[in-house]
Amino acid sequence: MGILTWTWILVGITFALYIGIAIWARAGSSKEFYVAGGGVPPIMNGMATAADWMSAASFISLAGIVSFTGYDGSVYLMGWTGGYVLLALLLAPYLRKFGKFTVPDFIGDRYYSNTARVVAVIAALIVSFTYVAGQMRGVGIVFSRYLEVDINTGVYIGMAIVLFYAVLGGMKGITYTQVAQYCVLIFAFMVPAIFISFQMTGNPIPQLGFGSAGEDGIYLLDKLDGLSTQLGFNEYTSGNKSMIDVFAITVALMVGTAGLPHVIVRFFTVPRVKDARVSAGWALLFIAILYTTVPAVAVFARTKLIETVSNAEYAELPEWFGNWEKTGLIKFEDKNADGVVQYVADKSVNELTIDRDIMVLANPEIAQLPNWVIALVGAGGLAAALSTAAGLLLVIASSISHDLFKKIIKPDISEKGELIAARLSAFVAVLIAGYFGINPPGFVAAVVALAFGLAAASFFPAILLGIFDKRMNKEGAISGMIVGLSLMFFYMAKYKLGWIGEMPDSSEWWFGISPEGFGTVAMIVNFIISIVVSRFTPAPPQHVQDIVEDIRIPSGAGEASDH
Repeated sequence: MGILTWTWILVGITFALYIGIAIWARAGSSKEFYVAGGGVPPIMNGMATAADWMSAASFISLAGIVSFTGYDGSVYLMGWTGGYVLLALLLAPYLRKFGKFTVPDFIGDRYYSNTARVVAVIAALIVSFTYVAGQMRGVGIVFSRYLEVDINTGVYIGMAIVLFYAVLGGMKGITYTQVAQYCVLIFAFMVPAIFISFQMTGNPIPQLGFGSAGEDGIYLLDKLDGLSTQLGFNEYTSGNKSMIDVFAITVALMVGTAGLPHVIVRFFTVPRVKDARVSAGWALLFIAILYTTVPAVAVFARTKLIETVSNAEYAELPEWFGNWEKTGLIKFEDKNADGVVQYVADKSVNELTIDRDIMVLANPEIAQLPNWVIALVGAGGLAAALSTAAGLLLVIASSISHDLFKKIIKPDISEKGELIAARLSAFVAVLIAGYFGINPPGFVAAVVALAFGLAAASFFPAILLGIFDKRMNKEGAISGMIVGLSLMFFYMAKYKLGWIGEMPDSSEWWFGISPEGFGTVAMIVNFIISIVVSRFTPAPPQHVQDIVEDIRIPSGAGEASDH
């Protein structure tokens, strides 16, 4: 059977599974819609959290970044994985003990202020929409190749699917759907990695394979270094970024992970405080399976790509090249009209433009694996993008319906009315997310990295200080969030999106820090402003200080359920 037939079969089966689960687990109350009724077992919550967090950026784009940037791409691996350790140790158990549905709910109650709640809602919406743009773009890329439609049509199809199970099932439906999606995405990522590792090195374990020698006796990384330098690129195993930028990006991704509202809300879906910590541990294990494989997939893909296309006759290129060329994600421009592909670092000579988001998806085709494996990767990419998109849409819906309508605009709204507001909010959010998917501000992982920077600049200081600093008050938290978020947004708009004047080059970056890493600077400014302002303004009420004291007491934490 051909790739298209296999794709329809595998995507059809997986989508039927997701939709069936959404119908079976549909939400009947606002608690089920927001936090799945608080009864999800830790191992399942860990699996759902892993699927929620391993988005299109992790599945589709991360190995693409590493394959093109080599050593420099390791900041994403360190930052995103390290962030999970931060989340498990510093935030998850305490937030669960506090017992609120959403991050704005925590900030509104902890800082005894509707103004703080509104600022947190705005921050949650900005972070979530920035993040979801990357997911919808990922969905479009997968559909464009495997269903042979254009990227925009792919985004529309993805919008319809996400809308169905996010609006119908809420967190309850999404949680059990994400368990299925994790199984699909991890199987889809590992199967081709094992195939290619064995094909290139004789070792079926990818993590060991990419450090092994190939059939020619040359170590794979040495071979890739040689191929890269021959074409004028940097050595694959040497870094190009400055130490300050590597540090800033890693920290921004770490604290951004720990401040992501759609990940934090997952720890409210388990029965007890102890379960929040256990499920964070399970999630880290499930995430590590993919993340330790990414560097191997990156090396396999980059080596195969260079060997296949560099100095090859265009007319003799394999079928996969033509398939991806139709999507517009790989382009050949014969500048010297000799019919030979010149793939080099020198832009004036280079004739090949490759969207780095295609590397994982095209990898099985480049390696000439069976059609069912190629289609399986497409199904995995969709699972990764749709699972995270659904989680983000739920954050958007709950921020609007629960934190704005229920808590501020209409406190007497009925349970049914709140559920309707949540579903309407999710519907509008899907439309906006689709727009950003069609008009993305960059490739998938870069867009997602900006969302992490925004989360680091806004939420992380407010949450951390809210847990560990009794003296932190509403004036400090509000000032810090506004300044941190505004600073990050300005830097992003000027140095990444080019919305303010002409796009400056990297020599003009503040402190030599890229937009992806600037969340660290904005976070530090947020911390300083929050602490200074809080010390010059009245202390929080005594009952708030007592709550802060209480959520840090571990005694009996295993039995605590709601506080």
